Amino acid sequence: MTILSTLSNSPFNANFTQQLIALPLPATADLFEVVDLCAAFASVLVETDNVSERHALCGRLLHALAALERLCDDDLPQHLIEQLIAGDAEPSCMPDSWQDTITPVKYAQALAQAIQGNTLPQSVNNALTGLLHDMVYLLADFVKEPYLEP
Repeated sequence: MTILSTLSNSPFNANFTQQLIALPLPATADLFEVVDLCAAFASVLVETDNVSERHALCGRLLHALAALERLCDDDLPQHLIEQLIAGDAEPSCMPDSWQDTITPVKYAQALAQAIQGNTLPQSVNNALTGLLHDMVYLLADFVKEPYLEP
């Protein structure tokens, strides 16, 4: 069961955005679970107009990105290593200059901080939110990209 599978999108339950904001990030979460949670925050953020919810989502995303940054430096657990063993070599989704994972994490953190500050014109805030969404999804694809030799 994944972290996100505990959420319900049913109209009979609390607002999905509020559930996501309240969802704890377990200390036992692995790299894939954390990056999936980052993607969930970014997806909901891009669809949210409520200022307080946007602020909370940015805060939760920043927390998850910090956890992701720490996990990128840790040794991978065996179950992730098995998923990251490359079969046929595919071109990376990430530009060659960003092959270290930390660079796009830092970029995503900077974008989330700028959006959370809510001091930019609304059109700029919206554009940065879209860019943050795309950056987080690119990062999620990159983190899960098979690259280890069999």
